[in-house]
Amino acid sequence: MTLYIEAEDDVRRNTGQIRLYGPEAFEGMRKACQLTAQCLDELAPLVTPGTPTQKIDDFVFAFGMDHGAVPATLNYRGYRKSTCTSKNEVVCHGIPDRKPLREGDIVNIDVTYILDGWHGDSSRMYPVGRIKPFARKLLEVTHECLMKGIEVVRPGVKTGAIGEAIQSHAEAHRYSVVRDFCGHGVGQLFHDAPNILHYGTARDGVEIQPGMIFTIEPMINLGRPHVRVLNDGWTAITADRKLTAQYEHTVGVTEDGCEIFTLSPGGLDRPGLDDPS
Repeated sequence: MTLYIEAEDDVRRNTGQIRLYGPEAFEGMRKACQLTAQCLDELAPLVTPGTPTQKIDDFVFAFGMDHGAVPATLNYRGYRKSTCTSKNEVVCHGIPDRKPLREGDIVNIDVTYILDGWHGDSSRMYPVGRIKPFARKLLEVTHECLMKGIEVVRPGVKTGAIGEAIQSHAEAHRYSVVRDFCGHGVGQLFHDAPNILHYGTARDGVEIQPGMIFTIEPMINLGRPHVRVLNDGWTAITADRKLTAQYEHTVGVTEDGCEIFTLSPGGLDRPGLDDPS
C-alpha cells in the first residue's frame, strides 16, 4: 500500500495512508483553525472560580453556531458535549458538567470546529485564579514541550524527532510523557494518519513531507506517565492522581518548515501565564 496519497483521492475514511494537501486545503484549514483559536481566546474570561465547565461547553456550542461551524466532538462516537474540559489530574477527554471550577485548578479546554468541511483542532491550559508555583511550572514546561516539538517539523525528518524533542525537554524537568494518547493527522477527517507520538527517537516514525497536516498535543505529567480511563469510557486520569497538562496546535508542513494554523489571534496561546500570580 502506498504510504502517501494526494488528499483528494479519498477523504471518507482513515485508510492508514498519509494525505498530502495542497494550497486550497491549507486555506480551508487556516479558516477552521483560526475560528477555533478565536473561541479559545474568548473563553479566557470565563475560566474563573465558580464557573461550571458546562457553561464553557455551552459557550463553545453557541460560538460555533454563530460562526457557521459545528463542534466536531458533539455526538462523535457517542460523546455528548461540544468540548472536552480536563481538570487537574484529568489527562484528556474530561466531560463538562455542573461542578464549579475552584481557585487553584488548572484546566485544559480542547475545541475542534468543523468549518466548510475542515477540522480546526487545538487546546490550551487555563489557570483558575491563583495557582501554585509547581502547577504554573508544569504549564510553562508543557507549552515549551509543544513548541520544541513544532520547531523540528520540516520535510525530510521523521515524526519521531517531534517525540524526541518533547520527551527530552519534559524529562529534563523530571516530568513524564503520556504514552496512551498521541497527535494525529487532521483535515477533512477528525482523526487520520499518521499518529504523532510525543516520545521516542529521531529514528522513529515516518518521513515528514510537504502537505502533511497533523496535530501535536503533548500530555505531560507531574508524576508517572500511566493513565486509566474512568467508567464513563472517556475521562482519562493520571494513575497516581498527580497533576497533568496539555497544549495542542494543528500544523501544516511547508517546503522548509511548518505553519501553525491554530496560533491565538490575540496572543493568548498561554492564557494566564504571563500575568502575575
